[in-house]
Amino acid sequence: MSSTATMAPSNQSSGPVDIALRNRAMRVIPGGLWGHMNAANLPPGYPQYFARAQGCHLWDVDGREYVDFMCSWGPVVLGHHHPAVEEAAQRQAALGDCLNGPSPVLIELAELLVDMIPHADWCFLSKNGGDATTACVTIARAGTGKRKVLVANGSYHGAVPWCSPSLVGVTAEDRAHVIAFEYNDIASLENAVDAAGDDLAAIIVTAFRHDMSRMLEMPTEAFARRAREICDAQQAALIIDDVRAGFRLDLGGSWEPLGVRPDLSAFSKAIGNGHALAAIVGNDRFRVAATKIFTTGSFWCTAVPMAAAVATLTELRRVDGPAHMRIMGERLRSGIARLSAQYAMPVIQSGPPQMPLIQFEGDADFRIGTAFCAEALRHGAYFHPRHNMFLSCAHTAADIDAALGAADAGFALIARG
Repeated sequence: MSSTATMAPSNQSSGPVDIALRNRAMRVIPGGLWGHMNAANLPPGYPQYFARAQGCHLWDVDGREYVDFMCSWGPVVLGHHHPAVEEAAQRQAALGDCLNGPSPVLIELAELLVDMIPHADWCFLSKNGGDATTACVTIARAGTGKRKVLVANGSYHGAVPWCSPSLVGVTAEDRAHVIAFEYNDIASLENAVDAAGDDLAAIIVTAFRHDMSRMLEMPTEAFARRAREICDAQQAALIIDDVRAGFRLDLGGSWEPLGVRPDLSAFSKAIGNGHALAAIVGNDRFRVAATKIFTTGSFWCTAVPMAAAVATLTELRRVDGPAHMRIMGERLRSGIARLSAQYAMPVIQSGPPQMPLIQFEGDADFRIGTAFCAEALRHGAYFHPRHNMFLSCAHTAADIDAALGAADAGFALIARG
């Protein structure tokens, strides 16, 4: 079969319990659910509601089990219900969570982050990735006294007006000082710098190009170094948005292997293995600026997620989490390549092994990929056809091999046409 053939998705449908829950939700929640987890954004046949999870396995409300390759869209890095993390969280919960002020675990976590991350001289904590990226931009403007922020086309930095992927409800004034460039394109970056003139506050870049619905792209060393050189020359801040990739690629920050260190970084997702938390870290150049801005939230000092984060980062260090996830990701990648050759169905595998994406050549509308993932889902592997996936430390060789069995069924379906 040609790789450009039109494929109909699997006729698998959501289970009856899931459908009933969606119908209930439509009556009391606008659109049934908000954001990227809205059923309208899910591949056909994918469940919206889940009952439980353990390690790298999860069960939907209709009782179907899957090997999980989304890991809650990134937050679960050690595996669901990791015992060390949950024990630390429960121990802190018995003492207190939302108090009149922070628990001492706040300082313990800040010390751990500064110790782990070479470019971090200080940190403060928040709740979501959008909190962290927005705080980085605010600190950069406070520290430089300038306004313009350079952002790569298509990059996602949060669901807030200055960077939201949707323009609904966003005003031109919200984006008045944002200038776009192309990721990994030095000439485009330099043109954006020229457009900013003497008003450049920051360049913000994701750890790698992980825009949805396109091939993933690792940063080139030349691009990373040029961004650093520009910020040094312009006295601007280099900000790495490590919300999605942080602690999966390198515990010291995702650009550490490139030898390029930012001034400010935003972390979230994997920091607490599913407990809601985010961190902003920076170097001493922006320490004073960080004391001058005002940013806060009612639950930003809750202690349970911080205790979970201390346990998560300690365990990632102990087991060398990025290395384990890379090995398991490489096993998945080599298995997919083997199946691709076996079925003569060319695939494009992009992104780091810890955060892979599988696409089919000539599949511009993702119909083949959607059919493949739906059939793999029916056989027990939760892949995604458009968004980068996530490995965790709970994935074993046996889990990867089971998922490859499901992928085999997906390849067989599309090969039959």
